[in-house]
Amino acid sequence: MTADPLPTGSTIGILGGGQLGRMLCAAASRLGMRTHVLADGPDPPAGQLANRVSISCYNDLEILRRFAKSVDVATYEFENIPASTIDTVAGFCQVRPGRSALVASQDRLVEKSFLRDIGVDVAPFVGIENRSELLDAAKAIGFPAILKSRRLGYDGKGQARLRTVHDVERAMNAVGNKPAILEQHVAFDLEISVIGARAVRGSKVCYNPGENVHENGILRTTRVPARISNEIENRAVSISETIMDMLDYVGVIGVEFFVSGEELLVNEFAPRVHNSGHWTQNGCAIDQFEQHIRAICNWPLGDARRHADVTMVNIIGKEVTTVQELARKSDHAIHLYGKSEARPGRKMGHVNKISPTSGG
Repeated sequence: MTADPLPTGSTIGILGGGQLGRMLCAAASRLGMRTHVLADGPDPPAGQLANRVSISCYNDLEILRRFAKSVDVATYEFENIPASTIDTVAGFCQVRPGRSALVASQDRLVEKSFLRDIGVDVAPFVGIENRSELLDAAKAIGFPAILKSRRLGYDGKGQARLRTVHDVERAMNAVGNKPAILEQHVAFDLEISVIGARAVRGSKVCYNPGENVHENGILRTTRVPARISNEIENRAVSISETIMDMLDYVGVIGVEFFVSGEELLVNEFAPRVHNSGHWTQNGCAIDQFEQHIRAICNWPLGDARRHADVTMVNIIGKEVTTVQELARKSDHAIHLYGKSEARPGRKMGHVNKISPTSGG
């Protein structure tokens, strides 16, 4: 568990085989590192670029031990990896980011409570166990409100809006009648996210906040610079740095905010590289993926300054068939994920539309 920088030729273990893992593999390769991906399904996108791939469920202790013994440091590319998996792997190699960030992000009630307890502003919320608690909480918080499953929700799944008391039954059904969290609806002007990175010894860098637009619960676009004041940007960066410090975080993190006038509320954080940070691939010298590899390998963090304005657009489902048309546009940088099936709502890739920087 040395604190020395990992030398080139070291092996990075990646738990999860999706597109984020794929782009981490590419970044690791550029730095002369090898990668071993552990995925829970066949033909993972990351496996097309990794030096080694293991296919297994995440609770096979023998496979996890072999995986951990084969790598010099391990990381994860999505936050639904079981905490017990991290515990097993951590018995044989360093895991970065650590367990605390993963556990907090896996449960929305734990996450919101953590943020509130460290002094970060969040929307009013209440934990819910059943219908009667939801009815009481809704009356206390007021309408409209958003009910979210505590675990395993993403891209708008496991959420329901309550406009009146008559929505209680429908909302509980939408979250599978499981423990949930009720949040006061925030009438925000826009949503932004900060991609930050923290090194082993605590140094930090943050990229310019990106302005996000969602469609049907899925991130559609991220643009930089965001339409925010310098004061809002500085506060968002400062809050992101506080979160990283309080978690003793190592690696890249994505922190999402709601902006209402000069009010700034944290929505959630993701302990990994983030979809809203894909713009950094063509807008910065060091993108979020290389930054993550640098951090977990105890290398110096890279420059996070932006040299171009970028609008990142996700390529979703059958839109992937338009790639040849997109390729005709000289200012469009295309990033595809190697997925064979274009299902509705599935992220197949993204395109970064690049223009000269306007400042920010």
